[in-house]
Amino acid sequence: MPMSSGGLDANTLPVTRPMWPVTAVSTLARGGLLWVLVAAALARRRGRWRRAAGRGLAAGGLAMALGHAVKAVVRRPRPPDEELPARRALPEQPTSSAFPSTHASTAAAFTVAVALTAPAAGAAVAPLAAVACYSRVRTRAHWPTDVYGGVAIGAVVGAAVARPKVVRRGMRKVRKAMAG
Repeated sequence: MPMSSGGLDANTLPVTRPMWPVTAVSTLARGGLLWVLVAAALARRRGRWRRAAGRGLAAGGLAMALGHAVKAVVRRPRPPDEELPARRALPEQPTSSAFPSTHASTAAAFTVAVALTAPAAGAAVAPLAAVACYSRVRTRAHWPTDVYGGVAIGAVVGAAVARPKVVRRGMRKVRKAMAG
């Protein structure tokens, strides 16, 4: 459900058709195809960039699966804008639950895992991930909080894949702090 007009889900972006690159990125990101293509480009270089590609794909796949599992539980309706030019720009109309945006969770997981493995590659990928996330609000496929939730899930998954020891150490500290 949308929040009040001043809340995070005010959804006051334009209702007009988005520029074609926004729609193209949103369409390519469906099912993780965009990140497979980016990983293929990263994997052409040896060393850190190749490892980053593998970790990015692993993180993106896990985040997508987790996002779909959360969607099955939350069952949040999408913005009611199916007939607006912004939504009609998408070749396929989304019908699943809105929260979280799996486009955003996949983009964030891939980018965080890549950035933690090969920072220069992460810097190159981050603007594309930002466009993928923005595209979901701009095309009215998601409420802003759906995208924020997806990014949060993706960031945690990306960090867990790229730095599992650091995440485990942090979780131990959290459990210890909560216990005592």
